[in-house]
Amino acid sequence: MRAVVVLSGGMDSTTLLYDVKNQGYEVFAISFLYGQKHSKELEFAKKTCSLLSISHKIVDISFFAELAPSALTMPDWDVPDGYYTDSTMKQTVVPNRNMVLLSISAAYAISLGAKKLFYGAHAGDHPIYPDCRKEFVEAMKKALYLADYIGLELEAPYVDMKKEDILRRGLELGVDYSLTWSCYKGGQKACGRCGTCTERIEAFKKAGVKDPVEYEIEIDW
Repeated sequence: MRAVVVLSGGMDSTTLLYDVKNQGYEVFAISFLYGQKHSKELEFAKKTCSLLSISHKIVDISFFAELAPSALTMPDWDVPDGYYTDSTMKQTVVPNRNMVLLSISAAYAISLGAKKLFYGAHAGDHPIYPDCRKEFVEAMKKALYLADYIGLELEAPYVDMKKEDILRRGLELGVDYSLTWSCYKGGQKACGRCGTCTERIEAFKKAGVKDPVEYEIEIDW
């Protein structure tokens, strides 16, 4: 059976890619260039798909940045440092992003005759990102199932999982986390200070594993 995985190149979606492949699906990955400062993540998505011999499509919707401004897309907006629970992190919300990406991904899945579409929303995203909440996932499941004759099924298997638990699952699956990128700032090295870096570092610490990615700052593992 065919399945499509929405792949950003970050930890969660890369783990999901391995997970879905491990379940025996014929996997197709789809990624998006939506004007994000951290488009470097797509380089890592490419490398992972090449490593796993998975078909990979990158869709350029750079125009979306003009319609949905965010600290992740606007060059004159600073990406805030801190934890996802901080109110400043709301600046990193890209309005309606996941609905747009999932809608395009659904069209791609239907064109392939795929029965399932996977994306990596997880519990750590809930406080800040409305389009990662369980309520959103359930609503999109219904909408995408009804949107075409095929009855496409949306799956978000990590929606109740913490990042460290996703990491542990990935380690069991043999995920190469050196081929993932999380930092929102998109520099030569991960900054170690933005919300997604902070969450990633904490996940590795809780799992008792050193992150193979290099950081601009020294991390006490």
